[in-house]
Amino acid sequence: MKLAVVGVTGMVGEVMRKVLEERLFNITEFIPVASEKSVGKKVTFKNETHTIVSLETAVAMQPDIALFSAGGTTSLEWAPKFAAVGTTVIDNSSAFRMDPDKKLIVPVN
Repeated sequence: MKLAVVGVTGMVGEVMRKVLEERLFNITEFIPVASEKSVGKKVTFKNETHTIVSLETAVAMQPDIALFSAGGTTSLEWAPKFAAVGTTVIDNSSAFRMDPDKKLIVPVN
């Protein structure tokens, strides 16, 4: 599975990365995504170094899943672009929370 984390350099993005490592999801390609000021910087995932890419680049890579934690404005603009290329988008912001056409998922322990 090809997975993108949008907002990978933020506090929630860092926790997402850590949880994904701990849960041992079958990720074949990890795509770290952040703002333009972070593009080109490096992050570590599963003991491998990955280069942060832009939102445009990530959409072109057509990930299977994109986890969003980059704020509502970014989600409103970019989540539909990812969805348009077949990516399943999971958004952590409140951008779509009251949208009757979007599913609200509440995790249960």
